Amino acid sequence: MSEQSYPTTWRRPPQIVTNRRWRLALQIGILVYLVLAVGSIEVDWERVSIGLERGQRFVMGFLQPDFTSRWGDIYRGLIESLTMTLTSTVVGVLISVPIGIGAASNLAPAWIYYICRSIIAVSRALQEIIIAIFLVAMFGFGPFAGFLTLSFATIGFLAKLLADDIEEIDEAQAEAVRATGASWWQLVNYAVQPQVMPRLIGLSLYRLDINFRESAVIGIVGAGGIGATLNTAIDRYEYDSAGAILLIIIGIVMVAEYGSSYLRKFLQ
Repeated sequence: MSEQSYPTTWRRPPQIVTNRRWRLALQIGILVYLVLAVGSIEVDWERVSIGLERGQRFVMGFLQPDFTSRWGDIYRGLIESLTMTLTSTVVGVLISVPIGIGAASNLAPAWIYYICRSIIAVSRALQEIIIAIFLVAMFGFGPFAGFLTLSFATIGFLAKLLADDIEEIDEAQAEAVRATGASWWQLVNYAVQPQVMPRLIGLSLYRLDINFRESAVIGIVGAGGIGATLNTAIDRYEYDSAGAILLIIIGIVMVAEYGSSYLRKFLQ
């Protein structure tokens, strides 16, 4: 095999608009639009000054966190978030695997493919905060609505990426397994699973990290977890307690990030 040659000199990419007058007109049009867009923003400078003062108090609370005054509430919210994160990730992965297999065009019949792709599209189209508001209205405040929200979001995330990975597998390995007269399940087990399993484990760990961060967001709308505790602290102007909660969230996310990165390297 001959060595691949790479260019040694930089070449300017081709311009989309070649006419100089049109380029100038587009630039002026974009500038005018930006000026008009900024001018249409109604800014209440009195409210901005009040907000900056509140922001300063919040920053001071963040620099002087209080871990003791509301530790009981913080501990309960943290346990709720961790429980929601773990259970929703496990349930979401278990549901995502069959949906992801069904959404792979090289494995599933057309009618199953379109059904699974529709499920993925619906899950990805709705933001977690919108799902949380809907489920809180259905099931009330608490971690159960948060668990359902994160599980639903995990399905759209994992199933989509898993289906794309399955469609991009090495077809030579799949054809070799088919040539032995293997069944569909044997094809998935011996040709597909070895190629996508490391990627699936890495994505599952990544989603675990995302679910914990999202649990802090959806808690603001009443879906339980540490986010509800954070929202209560901010509503009561307890910025020192809010700073402590944010530091705990940052710490756990950092531990999860470094831990998942190590596990992904170890597994892959």
